[in-house]
Amino acid sequence: MSLAALPAAQAQQASAVLFQNVRIFDGKNAALSAPSNVLVRDNKIETISVTAIKADAQVIDGGERVLMPGLIDAHWHAMLVRPTPAAALGDDVGYNNLLAAAEATATLMRGFTTVRDMGGPAFGLKRAIDDGLVAGPRIYPSGAVITITGGHGDFRQLTDLPRTIGGMLSRMERVGGSMVADSPDEVRVRAREQLMQGASQVKLTAGGGVASPFSPLDVSTFIEPELRAAVEAAENWGTYVAVHAYTPVSIQRSIAAGAKCVEHGHLMDEASARLMAEKGIWLSTQPFLDLAGASALGPSEQAKMRQVVGGTDRVYALAKKYGIKTAFGTDILFSKALAERQGAMLADLTRWYTPAEALAMATSANAELLSLSGLRNPYPGKLGVVEEGALADLLLVDGNPVDNIRLVEEPAKNFLVIMKGGKVYKNLLAQEPARR
Repeated sequence: MSLAALPAAQAQQASAVLFQNVRIFDGKNAALSAPSNVLVRDNKIETISVTAIKADAQVIDGGERVLMPGLIDAHWHAMLVRPTPAAALGDDVGYNNLLAAAEATATLMRGFTTVRDMGGPAFGLKRAIDDGLVAGPRIYPSGAVITITGGHGDFRQLTDLPRTIGGMLSRMERVGGSMVADSPDEVRVRAREQLMQGASQVKLTAGGGVASPFSPLDVSTFIEPELRAAVEAAENWGTYVAVHAYTPVSIQRSIAAGAKCVEHGHLMDEASARLMAEKGIWLSTQPFLDLAGASALGPSEQAKMRQVVGGTDRVYALAKKYGIKTAFGTDILFSKALAERQGAMLADLTRWYTPAEALAMATSANAELLSLSGLRNPYPGKLGVVEEGALADLLLVDGNPVDNIRLVEEPAKNFLVIMKGGKVYKNLLAQEPARR
């Protein structure tokens, strides 16, 4: 039986799996290993050896193909990939969760074994994946995006105004997509609510954004005491705040308030880049190179998107110039077809980085960012690397992605084996597992 794209309940869980004769990209170093053997037991990598390993295990003969860590997307929206903006707010919640579950399986089958969810009601989906009900990636959830009245993430209509503090919640708030907070006290409450539900980090929109109809790109939203209220709430739980921010003012204000990660940053200046490097602030940005997906947006949103795309070269140039800690994400919204280009967006990083650097960013570097969650980390253990003791999230690639990163653009063809947590979710090599 072919094991391609198995549902979670049928994923093959052997007590041990032995990858034989593989060359390893470890997630950090450009040089591949000599032909090696890798023993996975339960959910971790137990042994890596260039000599033969004897074990009672399911054997996968790699044929000197490349074994690498599962990919990580540091800016994903699991609940918002497939629905339109109107459907995300207006459709039945149960249907939207089933839609997200289908996308989660597709995400895993593209080789992305972990995602950092940067806004949306993904807690239930995460639980279903962790419980084995649905095949999907590990999810580091933020819960609802916290925004201000009129800020990025405020999808109310003008007819919903004026807002009554403490009054009835809007539809977007009731479904857990975003929460409006217009004072330090409100921010504190909303941050604590996400943490109570299991958020691994807290997300605020510190400046304007593309997809929100009433949010100019140049505006700064939260004032510093409001941002600091979220930072204090997150730090009390041992984790951190990430901020959506494009402009120098929103970036610098967020850093002053204690935020640890800037999402996007496409309109940053030299001073902002220098400050991020000096303070060790993470930049989680995306290689936006065209207007793909813009058809789902209105004319004013498309104009904002063009401005962001125009800043892509500059943000990567500044990140390299100042040595900013940089993570890879895609921020794909409202398009199943665009989600299928998730791997292609990773390959697009070679406009600024070597293939090995791009692959390291999507594995070990992204895993380092995930570790900022501290004790709120839902998956304790080492991700993003192939080394003894690391969690067994692995891809067996038909070819060498360090030489040809475009292999990741066609995961159905080129990812022969996909493993997450020691479970084989796809195996195109063996009809029946051999044992040694």
